[in-house]
Amino acid sequence: MSILISIDQGTTSTRTIAYDHELNVLHSFQKEYLLSFPRDGWVEVDPEHLMASVYETLDPILANNIEISGLGISNQRETTLVWDCETGEPVYPGIVWQDRRTAAMCDDLIGAGHQKTVSSKSGLLLDPYFSSTKIAWMLDNIEGLREKAGAGLLRFGTVDTFMLWQLSGGMHHKTDVTNASRTNLFNIHTLDWDDELLELFRVPRSMLPEVLPSASHFGAFARAGKSIKVTGMIGDQQSAMVGQKCFAEGDMKATFGTGCFLMVNSGTKPQGSNAGLLSTVGYQLNQEMSYALEGSIFSAGTIIQWLRDNMKFFDEAKDSENLLHEYGESNGVIFVPAFTGIGAPHWNSEVRASFYGITRDTSKQDMITAAFKALIYQVMDLRDALIIDGVKIQNLLIDGGMATNRRFCQLLANFLEQEISVPRNTESTAMGAAITAGIGAGVFAGSEDIKSMHSQLNIFRPQALSTNANDRINWQKFLKVLMEAYN
Repeated sequence: MSILISIDQGTTSTRTIAYDHELNVLHSFQKEYLLSFPRDGWVEVDPEHLMASVYETLDPILANNIEISGLGISNQRETTLVWDCETGEPVYPGIVWQDRRTAAMCDDLIGAGHQKTVSSKSGLLLDPYFSSTKIAWMLDNIEGLREKAGAGLLRFGTVDTFMLWQLSGGMHHKTDVTNASRTNLFNIHTLDWDDELLELFRVPRSMLPEVLPSASHFGAFARAGKSIKVTGMIGDQQSAMVGQKCFAEGDMKATFGTGCFLMVNSGTKPQGSNAGLLSTVGYQLNQEMSYALEGSIFSAGTIIQWLRDNMKFFDEAKDSENLLHEYGESNGVIFVPAFTGIGAPHWNSEVRASFYGITRDTSKQDMITAAFKALIYQVMDLRDALIIDGVKIQNLLIDGGMATNRRFCQLLANFLEQEISVPRNTESTAMGAAITAGIGAGVFAGSEDIKSMHSQLNIFRPQALSTNANDRINWQKFLKVLMEAYN
């Protein structure tokens, strides 16, 4: 049997899945790893631990007597790695997308009037979230790196590029258009690295990978006696959009993983935003090109991990469902989950997480419910931002780990007052990487082949709310107070 392999490299774990050509799961392995937080707002990953998680999930699949049609890589975006091109050794830990250390650098660039240029070319904002200032920070703060970069001895990559380099023993230095579009160095109109942006962030072009369509032949690598062709590479949120079959303009999905990312297919041309959303490349599958509008929430699954590991409110993430109030009542408790700042549409790097309204009779359930509601309120803020940009949500498809929490899904439908659709297989990101690889390998002709495949969905229809209607207003007031306090 010939299979497609998907490596879904996420922020805190790697999952590798083997699919048949009907996209049925044959094998699946997952490995978690830890991040480090050396200072307030700093988030790093050990590149060796990251790659170990890749090998530990890929090798059990390769141990089977299988024929591989193609391999697809989906990855956490914006996370930044720089390595020596001669040794392949990273010069510093990977700086994770959540990291906020370059907030002052971004503020200086905004103050100097560069926001309009950056937004018009890259579709993004000047924010520590993106790769450009992370690269600049490494070059400026690690002794000797600026000189090595100038001599052409360093390479940069988001996680997809770093993985490809390591898997191929340095043979291939490539990325795809979706990952490139998350760096603040890529012009989403010309689909090429932009000289003006490179000069602004002081990043030598020699560091940058070759950019290809998402479904392409990125090269091959040998492992376990097999030659494996990499035929798809795509950023995780765009991969979920493909996995959810958001191939038509106006199709929308939200992925609830470590963060939450709401993305709508905006058609074949970039659409600017007046409401703090991002314009980005959605995918490029053969000749099919799509852009997207995106809202980014930095903390989603992170909230549940914190409640479990730090607060010790429950033993396993799935236990949170039973502790979440059925009707969203939190007894006046409000939570802002800004562990590393808050994302779209507010974009504040400095604000930090906080509870408000705790009294003597506050319970564990109140605090857990407030945390879940904080996520729902941020989705509502993104919904309102999309309306400002002329986009109305007709039907929301959601996926990711939190989509398995049925009570959360029902509350989301209730608060949004609209239908929520959840696929039976919530790992849409991994599925999207397999689809992308299948198109790149010629297994699928294009999106039409995928549309014809039946999807099983669980539907959550809105029900009447009994919780205090002022809760969201109070949450917005509290968030405003915090942001003003941290400005």
